[in-house]
Amino acid sequence: MCRMSALAATALSLSLGLVLTGPAEAGLFGKAKPQEAKPAASAAAAKPAAPAAPEPPRKATPEQRAMADRLDPLGRAAFWSRELDVDGHDLEAGIKLSQALRAMGKYEEALEAAQRVLVAQPTNVEGLLEMARAQIGRGQGFYAIDPARQAQQLAPKDWRAPSLLGVAYEQAERDDEALAAHRQALALAPENPAALCNLALFYATHGDNAQAESLLRKAVSKPGATIAMRQNLALVVGLQGRFDEAERIARQDLPPEAVANNMAYLRAAAGPAGAPGRSWDALRATP
Repeated sequence: MCRMSALAATALSLSLGLVLTGPAEAGLFGKAKPQEAKPAASAAAAKPAAPAAPEPPRKATPEQRAMADRLDPLGRAAFWSRELDVDGHDLEAGIKLSQALRAMGKYEEALEAAQRVLVAQPTNVEGLLEMARAQIGRGQGFYAIDPARQAQQLAPKDWRAPSLLGVAYEQAERDDEALAAHRQALALAPENPAALCNLALFYATHGDNAQAESLLRKAVSKPGATIAMRQNLALVVGLQGRFDEAERIARQDLPPEAVANNMAYLRAAAGPAGAPGRSWDALRATP
């Protein structure tokens, strides 16, 4: 954050009809001539061929899965939900479904998808991280702490777990632990723009805009920097009263009407109080 088919089969009812003889034929002297018995058709010949059973649904190929990752969140959610219908133990599908649902703002459903992964494999690091992200997304950072800690224990060199812990601690109003976690994430990945951004936003929410600006400028210079990171930089610059510079940064990615709205907000937020009247959580980078 920089901060969901079943196949129906039609059963055919097959019955075997009786093989009947034709009507009696008259003989030469008017007597009925018994009809010669005709061989009965075999049951096998009389029985219609059974329809071929429908093929069971198949999992998508690796190529199809790779293509699905390029879909929008709604398309990804539909694709990975189908994959789970085909194989309920597909951990990758569960994780990708959780991610897509979270991108749509469906945090409760994303949490359920992540929990399904962890029921199948309690030590799945990606599932633990997804659970933490979903909890943070729904504003319940306290409940993200435990899964993020478990992920950190399982993968101590992965910067994502402490970065998530930092955001979770912030939501739980445990600032000292949050700062330590953000610093640990950055120590593990000093050039990672998301780790830089999340530490920067910690400083911004605590009034240290200069430190936040320095970290954000470094973040936006890195490969993988996002629009949200550049807009965070514009926000921090504007909160320091440098509106023209903030507007130039904002115009790199946003249409004029959005820039105008943001600048109006900035001018109001940078008033006498000198602090933004909003949460930064929606602007954080997703570790």
